Amino acid sequence: MVVRIRLARHGVRNRPFYHIVVANARAPRDGKHIEKVGLYDPIPNKQGIKNIELNADKIKYWLSVGAQPSDTVASLLSKSGFDFTTPKDKSKNKPNPESEQLESK
Repeated sequence: MVVRIRLARHGVRNRPFYHIVVANARAPRDGKHIEKVGLYDPIPNKQGIKNIELNADKIKYWLSVGAQPSDTVASLLSKSGFDFTTPKDKSKNKPNPESEQLESK
């Protein structure tokens, strides 16, 4: 089961806000989720600040067990100061053992 950290839309027309949730990758956007780990309000308040609330412990746990953040959530996390690497980044750094064997022949 592939687990993703992504946004689930709530609110009314022209006034959205999003829950940051951990969900199965095949589940619908606003469907069943495993756990709610944060909140994102993209509409700035009177001071011009967009509200982002994160539960850092839960996010670190889910990232450690292999949950993959969506592109938008990854952007929000990096702006909030999270330092993480996705599995895609890890695979780029590993050399392919088969290609090494072919080069040595």
